[in-house]
Amino acid sequence: MTGDVWLPFPADEIPGLPEGLDYRYWNGEPDFPADPADCAFYVVPYMKPPGVGTRPMPLMSSLRAVQTLSAGVDHVQAGLPHLPSGVQLCNARGVHDASTAELALTLILASLRGIPDFVRGQDRGEWRGGFRPALADKNVLIVGYGAIGSAVEDRLVPFEVARVARIARSARTTERGPVHPLTDLPALLPEADVVVVVTPLTEDTRGLVNADFLSRMKDGALLVNVGRGPVVDTEALLKELESGRITAALDVTDPEPLPREHPLWQAPGVLVSPHVGGPTSAFLPRAKRLMAAQLTRFAAGEPLENVVFTTG
Repeated sequence: MTGDVWLPFPADEIPGLPEGLDYRYWNGEPDFPADPADCAFYVVPYMKPPGVGTRPMPLMSSLRAVQTLSAGVDHVQAGLPHLPSGVQLCNARGVHDASTAELALTLILASLRGIPDFVRGQDRGEWRGGFRPALADKNVLIVGYGAIGSAVEDRLVPFEVARVARIARSARTTERGPVHPLTDLPALLPEADVVVVVTPLTEDTRGLVNADFLSRMKDGALLVNVGRGPVVDTEALLKELESGRITAALDVTDPEPLPREHPLWQAPGVLVSPHVGGPTSAFLPRAKRLMAAQLTRFAAGEPLENVVFTTG
């Protein structure tokens, strides 16, 4: 294989990289490490501000593959029209499953059991007791049942939930039961005590959680979003939260980062975490294993995994 490989980590810090490739380190700095026109395989820097990762893409005339280190690829969409035909876009399926699923469970349990109120009480030296909802015996609906959605269900099972319903773009069957198509959402939403949103951001999912979606949720239900912020209509969610009819736990928001004076911060019944589903101690070793495996396939001329799009 000819051409440079751009990596967001120094090559000598990634075990298992194949020999014979020219590795260049670039993690979003103002200066490029080499001529972008010579880049054949581009690993996009992780968790950078909008526009950083796509900046060299219009100049990458020899590119053959783009590898993100996130499950979603919406942050590189703007650069795709500038790429040559036949470039494969690969996501990081498997890298963030455990961490994001852990956070989803954390947000569910913290919200149901009132942990934010306990923390506020601790700050004031107040002993706050009382009954709280349990996760046990609840009906949970997972909207966006892919690898992360499956990992969320793995972690729900020991908590003795009553039922897990699954929604994806199209229907299929799994060992645990059926996955319903999006068209079944109106029927399933009113039955769910907890709705976990883990969909990627696409034209089909942007604004999916709108006023109609939220109105179909049962009184007292909890909405958890660990997917992408714009999947939820923020204004519609604010109206429901302010009415006190439902609660929410959000790792992602629209806009993001959430401005200091945004009303979501002070809305009743909402827990906000600052998009921390992926960046944990589990990320780096899994990301490095993914890069080494993909580049080993690339160097050998073998098909890449996790291909989600090919430029035309």
